[in-house]
Amino acid sequence: MRAVGQHAPSKSNVLSSRISALAIPWKRVALYATIALGFFLLGFLPMWFKSSRAIEQRDAAQRGVRLAQLQNTLAAAVIDVQRGHYEPARQLTSDFYTNLRRQVDGDDSGSLFTPVQREGLSSLLAERDELITLLARSDPEATDRLFNVYSTYNKLANNGG
Repeated sequence: MRAVGQHAPSKSNVLSSRISALAIPWKRVALYATIALGFFLLGFLPMWFKSSRAIEQRDAAQRGVRLAQLQNTLAAAVIDVQRGHYEPARQLTSDFYTNLRRQVDGDDSGSLFTPVQREGLSSLLAERDELITLLARSDPEATDRLFNVYSTYNKLANNGG
């Protein structure tokens, strides 16, 4: 038997002691979450900087490839016209002018050329129709004209104007 003044443990006392044992220490959870976030950022930030540099290098390489493709298209046209193959030269010249027009008329962010280069290359675009007509007629004068276009383009594109 129990002594006077002693009570049997009530259900509410047992329940509250169990709930307090299950209570989550929020300060400790916040500390662990902060430490985990710190370690995540410690690993993430260097990789982010590295990927940014890789993206810049990729964009520069793509720019170089597109410039080389334009120049190679025009060079192939010059070679074809010197061999007397005027129709392939006309097609390549037309492709060159189409791609050049796209680059010169594009916005600054997507263009291969600086504003100074664009201004110089605009004069080449003015010769387009006349040169393609000469090539369509298989006119020998097209050889010199096409070589002059190639020289001008090469000078403007590679030297910055």
